[in-house]
Amino acid sequence: MATPREIDEIAIRQQIDTLVEAIRTMDLDRMKSIYAPDIVSFDIQPPLQHVGAEAKIKQWINVSTIFQRPLGYEVRDLTITVGDDVAFGHCFGRLSGTLKNGNSTSGSWVRWTVGLRKIDGNWLIVHDQISVPTDVASGRALLDLAP
Repeated sequence: MATPREIDEIAIRQQIDTLVEAIRTMDLDRMKSIYAPDIVSFDIQPPLQHVGAEAKIKQWINVSTIFQRPLGYEVRDLTITVGDDVAFGHCFGRLSGTLKNGNSTSGSWVRWTVGLRKIDGNWLIVHDQISVPTDVASGRALLDLAP
């Protein structure tokens, strides 16, 4: 029999799976249903932070102007730690696909850290951070690394 924390981890993984599928199809309503209304996102696109679900969705709208559908989106090595009503996870993610200009890209791996809260019985993303490794000496992002 599964423990409450194991049940919560399963629910969180299902939310992440739903988010991944929503990203692939650019289903903005499904994406928005997984973000808390007051999410704070340290996304890869400027500015330094995006506050609120609408601001987070706007970042995905920006992506949709660059790529054709469906998108490729992959999550690898997802690790989740669950508490009573808060959880966090980390993994690697990669966005790929065909650009609107017809060129295809395999994308670059990024690091994704996610914080969740159990709100009205549902696990919602309240914080996320996307990052890429950087060569400190040159200040350049290292986009060719893979997990």
